[in-house]
Amino acid sequence: MNIFRLTGDMTHLASILVLLLKIHTIKSCAGISLKTQELYAIVFASRYLDIFTDFISLYNTLMKLIFLGSSFLIVWYMRRHKIVRKSYDKAQDTFRHYFLLLPCLLLALLIHEKFTFKEVMWTFSVYLEAVAILPQLVLLQRTRNIDNLTGQYVFLLGAYRALYILNWIYRYFTQPHYIHWIPWISGIIQTLLYADFFYYYFDSWKNNKKLQLPA
Repeated sequence: MNIFRLTGDMTHLASILVLLLKIHTIKSCAGISLKTQELYAIVFASRYLDIFTDFISLYNTLMKLIFLGSSFLIVWYMRRHKIVRKSYDKAQDTFRHYFLLLPCLLLALLIHEKFTFKEVMWTFSVYLEAVAILPQLVLLQRTRNIDNLTGQYVFLLGAYRALYILNWIYRYFTQPHYIHWIPWISGIIQTLLYADFFYYYFDSWKNNKKLQLPA
């Protein structure tokens, strides 16, 4: 494992910890899209079908369990917790996220590396993860005023994928025959979706002002 992969994983983990800190400590999910969190739960559930059948390493298994467990825990908090769910802004979080599922599944059935159930579902999870942030970004544009923890959460999510791109570049030049177009292209698309947010995030940090996205 190289430094870019490890840093990417830790950044991804940090994004989840920041979100859980906001939800558990403040008892609020204001500014967080339930639609995006549900998509992430589907991403991890379909990606880690091999969690109890294919052992790679203890680190790999632990990370899979953390991402799976935390994604469903966040959805539970936002849907069922008697205090947290009251802060969810359902009126603003209206992106029709289920419409993303079928195109991603059809694309996975058409474009994959190997036509097996696990491989198709893994490919589906890659395509879905690339667009899962869309409901969250739309919600941030509608609400405009973004609290610090929500801003940090979204920034860390975007940074995780950017670091994975550096990981792929490093492995391309250091490992023979390392070519995986599906995650590469999906990861680039996913990172580009964050471009506008990154701009306003760094602008607010540089000028020491509250983070706001244009409507």
